[in-house]
Amino acid sequence: MPSPSSPTTVVFDIGGVIIDWDPRYLYRRLIPDEAEMERFLTEVCSGAWNAQQDRGRSFIEAIEELAARHPGQRDLIMAYWERWDEMLGDPIPGVADIMAELHQAGVPMVAITNWSAETYPIAVREHPELKLFRDAVVSGEVRLSKPDPEIFRYALDRFGLAPHEALFIDDNKANTAAADALGIGTHLFTGAPALRATLETAGLL
Repeated sequence: MPSPSSPTTVVFDIGGVIIDWDPRYLYRRLIPDEAEMERFLTEVCSGAWNAQQDRGRSFIEAIEELAARHPGQRDLIMAYWERWDEMLGDPIPGVADIMAELHQAGVPMVAITNWSAETYPIAVREHPELKLFRDAVVSGEVRLSKPDPEIFRYALDRFGLAPHEALFIDDNKANTAAADALGIGTHLFTGAPALRATLETAGLL
């Protein structure tokens, strides 16, 4: 059983921890040349460009701004929104089983995720395990994103948790470092077996 100072609630990241997401799953179909595809995802629909949607910018605004600079690639840019669901991969092996066990044991689960407010409902539709969360702080909805400490402070307040009551799981070291600096327990995700061991040590499984 957890001690009074042990975490009581598991706080999940989603992409890379629960489900796989990669724009390459779509763009390999649209741009057969691997080098050209990588150039497009580096110089046009880049990670930095997508991060603005994770912080609340609408896809329509983002597409219009980008297509104005790359008019010959409008259709490829538009596909990032119109065919976004094709970027979703499979569940990360073993994690859905852990979530089901936590749910069965009555352990509260919540999420803090860098995700567009417009595409998060698609992810929930495609991956019903996300419905197990009691609440989810979606960066695109609150216009804060990890690793900004403010999103963690906001989430703790919204979830009604003290830092020591949360165990935060993320596959990004910058994000776990930011949470750790606030006194939140963390686990840097590398796979389901190590996560299970951490949860067992914490008395949550």
